[in-house]
Amino acid sequence: MGSPADLLPGTLDLLVLKAVSLGPLHGYGILLRIQQISRQMLQIEQGSLYPALYRLEQAGLIASDWGTSENNRRAKFYRLTRSGQIRLRKEVQHWNLFSTAVGNVLGSLPAEV
Repeated sequence: MGSPADLLPGTLDLLVLKAVSLGPLHGYGILLRIQQISRQMLQIEQGSLYPALYRLEQAGLIASDWGTSENNRRAKFYRLTRSGQIRLRKEVQHWNLFSTAVGNVLGSLPAEV
């Protein structure tokens, strides 16, 4: 679908919040989960992900704890906070309205304008 830079502003944050809402994950696990739930259509680069994780953590939307990954390495695991749950709900509503509006525009016919 293009590069991560092609994502609409704010989309990466929404994708990360959604991925983490499904259960705590380390950074690489978040990349894999987004790939998996997008059916391989979205690929997020680590260089884009980690600044987003830092930004979301500073905003109090996610929190982290150190743990051990499945390959026995020390890793930071991220989880959604209560504020993150509220933000995710709002962002999903906003995204649904936006995508409906864009769909209406793209589906319009010359006779309808």
